[in-house]
Amino acid sequence: MTVGTLATLPPAMASPLTLLLVRHGQSEWNAAGLMQGQTAHVPLTPLGHTQAAAAADELAALSPGALISSDLLRAVQTAEHCARTTGLPITTAPALREQGYGVLEGRPSRELWDVVDWTDAHWSAEGGESLAELHGRVAAYLKHLCAEPPADVIALVTHGDTIRAAQAVVAGLGPDAMPVVTPHNGSLTRLEFCP
Repeated sequence: MTVGTLATLPPAMASPLTLLLVRHGQSEWNAAGLMQGQTAHVPLTPLGHTQAAAAADELAALSPGALISSDLLRAVQTAEHCARTTGLPITTAPALREQGYGVLEGRPSRELWDVVDWTDAHWSAEGGESLAELHGRVAAYLKHLCAEPPADVIALVTHGDTIRAAQAVVAGLGPDAMPVVTPHNGSLTRLEFCP
């Protein structure tokens, strides 16, 4: 009698999620050239509202099934434009916040070139967050989204460094290989994600 072995079949591949990442419109601190990080109260400028409305129109054409925003004001104000054009309710997620810059927030960005170690993914300002920590936070959140997706196409209203972290995570890259180019205010970045 021959004893056979049962082959273990791989589980069915989950279909990828389509992530539509919207960077918030120009904020007052963007216009003033100040480091924002996780400072919560910074609103959009009139130009920022125009950018957000244009991004919302572009987003609506892609028919997202869920709308999730960073809980920082500039992102929420952008998400409100997206909610009006898509008819979707806004859910906020602190995991979509910008990288925290701690004691450097509110300082002119041009002063920070000699203070910030842009080459070290593990460097952080006092009270802030490193790129490695940002990357880990975004990776954990995207993994959670894949485990319990609210829709197949998800709009995420967020921030420049957070989008760069998401691009690296989706590409299977670490925090030391994040894209160098930050998406423009009011831009939309489309990613397909299946971990």
